[in-house]
Amino acid sequence: MEAMELTELAKPPVAALPLAGFRAQLRLGSGFASDGVQDGLLEACLRAGMAAVERRTGRVLLARDFSLAVTGWAAPARQPLPLAPVRAVNGVDLVDAQGQTVAADGWWLRADDQAPALEARGVALPAIPAGGRAVIRFRAGLAESWAALPDDLARAVMMLAAHYYDHRGALGEGAMPRPLPEGVAALLAPWRRLSLGGGR
Repeated sequence: MEAMELTELAKPPVAALPLAGFRAQLRLGSGFASDGVQDGLLEACLRAGMAAVERRTGRVLLARDFSLAVTGWAAPARQPLPLAPVRAVNGVDLVDAQGQTVAADGWWLRADDQAPALEARGVALPAIPAGGRAVIRFRAGLAESWAALPDDLARAVMMLAAHYYDHRGALGEGAMPRPLPEGVAALLAPWRRLSLGGGR
């Protein structure tokens, strides 16, 4: 059976998150902003809100690097990528059963906003060694900075982060309010990822 493993190579740094704006939204006193006592909690709320929006929309917000390891291609000439939008594929490596790695060519990125995929330049993608895997290194995300995010998605993250701040017990891994607050759901509705044949 084919196996697939998606790895986030680096989370967005704290400096990329709108901590100051979130403090202002929550109307925290200047003491909080100056001594940083609540910065860890605010960061956790923002990351939880961002993760929830990403799951709901099927889109990565802040651009970062990922790797996808597969033991077999989904189709001989096409491998769907599980995140969108994909900004670039940085390389494809073929790893044999002994761990020897060779860079592969003969592929190109179909940078579709709904269903990005690695596709063959010829009739098939490079052969994966028996007992080995292919590792696709790619960068995905709507924006390189918070300021460049679409306003409705940024607002949705801030609203969800405020929800998590008010309900601190909901900050567990994978937490998301169900149902989504009405205002958040309305902001995310245009961004829902379609289920397309041949996509995810």
